[in-house]
Amino acid sequence: MSPQPQAAVGAPLSRVDGRLKVTGQAAYAADHDVEGMVHAVVVDSGIALGRITGIDVRAALAQPGVLKVISHLNAPKLAYRDNPGAFLDPEVGERLHVFQDDRVRFFGQPVAVVVARTLEAAQHAADLVKVSYRAGKSSTDLATTTRPVNDPMPAQDYERGAPEQALASAEVRLEQTYRATRNHHNAMEPHATIARWDGLSLTVWDKTQWVLGTRAELAAVFGLPQESVHVISPFVGGAFGNALRTWPHVTIAALAAREVRRPVKLVLTRRQLYYGVGYRPACEYTVRVGSDRSGRLTAMLHNLRAETSTYEHFAENTVVLGQMLYATPHVRQTFRTLPLDVNTPTFMRGPGFSTAAFAIESAMDELAHELGIDPIELRQRNEPETDQSNGRPFSTRRLRECFSVGAREFGWDRRDPRPRSTQDGDWLVGTGVASGCYDTLRSAAEAHVRLDADGTALIQAAASDMGPGTYTSMSQLAADALGLTMRTVRFELGDSDLPPAPPHGGSLTMASVGSAVQDGCDKLRQSAIKLAVEDERSPLHGVDAGDVIVRDGRLHLGSDPARGETYQQLLARNGRTHLEARGAFSPAAEQQFSTSAYSAVFAEVAVDRRLGLVRVRRMLGVYDVGRIISPKLADSQALGAMVGGIGMALLEHTVTDHRDGRIVNANLADYLVPVNADVPDLRAIYLEGEDPHADPIGVKGLGEIVKVGVAPAIANAVFHATGRRVRDLPITAEALL
Repeated sequence: MSPQPQAAVGAPLSRVDGRLKVTGQAAYAADHDVEGMVHAVVVDSGIALGRITGIDVRAALAQPGVLKVISHLNAPKLAYRDNPGAFLDPEVGERLHVFQDDRVRFFGQPVAVVVARTLEAAQHAADLVKVSYRAGKSSTDLATTTRPVNDPMPAQDYERGAPEQALASAEVRLEQTYRATRNHHNAMEPHATIARWDGLSLTVWDKTQWVLGTRAELAAVFGLPQESVHVISPFVGGAFGNALRTWPHVTIAALAAREVRRPVKLVLTRRQLYYGVGYRPACEYTVRVGSDRSGRLTAMLHNLRAETSTYEHFAENTVVLGQMLYATPHVRQTFRTLPLDVNTPTFMRGPGFSTAAFAIESAMDELAHELGIDPIELRQRNEPETDQSNGRPFSTRRLRECFSVGAREFGWDRRDPRPRSTQDGDWLVGTGVASGCYDTLRSAAEAHVRLDADGTALIQAAASDMGPGTYTSMSQLAADALGLTMRTVRFELGDSDLPPAPPHGGSLTMASVGSAVQDGCDKLRQSAIKLAVEDERSPLHGVDAGDVIVRDGRLHLGSDPARGETYQQLLARNGRTHLEARGAFSPAAEQQFSTSAYSAVFAEVAVDRRLGLVRVRRMLGVYDVGRIISPKLADSQALGAMVGGIGMALLEHTVTDHRDGRIVNANLADYLVPVNADVPDLRAIYLEGEDPHADPIGVKGLGEIVKVGVAPAIANAVFHATGRRVRDLPITAEALL
């Protein structure tokens, strides 16, 4: 059998949608021009907890162009059916029911919406809406709240062995608490929705990472059949996780459109993004570690507390790393969420794993220092043979190789292990390292493939592209599977009418949708080959179908390229306008292997000895992520995640005034994110190979793992530079003075 040539996969190709984006032709949610559209502006609450006692809308309604002000006083009752496809379990919480009662549950909660013919009129009228409250005593601080914790959710608590006894008898014991503050996503594109009703059918143009999730939620809220809701989202200007669920503003836009009987556009302001959508929750993580003198772990006990809202129970998957990253016979984990008067948190890049890695990898660095063992050597001594959390063998686990390659390329052997031993003028220089790991998640997906008589192909799936390059990577897979060039392949996504796809998050898309695309394209190519070998007029008549390959749109014998014909010739002769196939992928019900992506992250920092200013000088990430479909896109993901990790480690910090729940730095001037001057020399290396057990195309997913481990590598480098261990993120100058 002749293998199908691979020309596009593995090539460093530019994004197929890049020109559209840099020329402004890519239409994001708020860019669509819908005939008759009017504008909506949300009015937010000014307290964190209490009741609305009055809403004065007279001045707002008196403004020219204002059509309506909607609040709980005049809003219709909405169905708010359970949505089984939502990320949050209705048994442990209920999403915010907008404008359905007078209760205020968090500062910034939507309490009214103004609809006007122009945006300016809506903005001015929203400022004129006067809301009065009866405020209650709110609790918004994870560190000081006295409220009882929520009951544990299934699988959040874990134990194996006898951890307390093993810790008590350990030769070396360490106990520390690490804290990560709340982080907000702050993508370039704000959340926006345009809603239009056509009778009982609803169309929305929305910023979403899951068009089918938005469709399901709107159908549940408005009591509609899902086929009556159409969601369109061809481009997403960054999201990092907070567009994975449908937030209240989407419902508000649809409700306003129904009430005024006009299409409505609603765009959240930059300030409203801190209240209207979710964030990475603040977390307090205590680690107790026991080991022998040689550094072999005997026990690890993890105690986690994280914030959630009072009306929903959100918990990140923060427990996996502690169960399987290192060989540890005795482990206990307890994880509790604390209900605060805040809006609900959500997934943020590397959700759960990034937070856990900061605590665990910092603790490993502290243990290495205590024992006088090189940090890489300590990790190597604790490499597990199998996944101790479930007993499964690893599909691939090349973490040792990640460290050996990274140490060589980074120059780890030149490192003086003594803290505060290396200086460059007024700068203290240090290097640090950390492991990273993230689940290889997969979900059912489908794809439609059509090859037209002109030799071009269209592939469709209800996926999304928030930045990783889904348009491009799927086109690369399809081009090779069909034997076409990239310019003759087009991939469509971002429409709920397309074949079903899972959420665009958790590094799901490439493994899931990509496998469906591969399946559909393979089926179509094979059907074309079958048509040719059975056609007496074809040059390929009677040959073994397994010996036929397709290259540049031409079917030919692998051993004799001269014997063959093009797709166009084959379809024209047979009177076909097109060929089509449906591809599908569904992961096995029972997993035989533990499948995860792994990384080793290296960082060098310089700390001003007088000012405490930290500058990252260089970073290197080495990744075991299976097959790389697009090296250029992979670099975009890895280097971008390192930049995000710099923000998590050194800059990003949501500051809340706990007197009233107000976020005082709810803007891009005061919520600091890395800028060009903060970004050093960054490099990514990907181990060659693929994971044949993970999925049919051998990938593990890249978007999340590249963020995990970055913050602890920087924190460990800061300790090596200064001799001062900072256990709270972000690491600020005052913590080092």
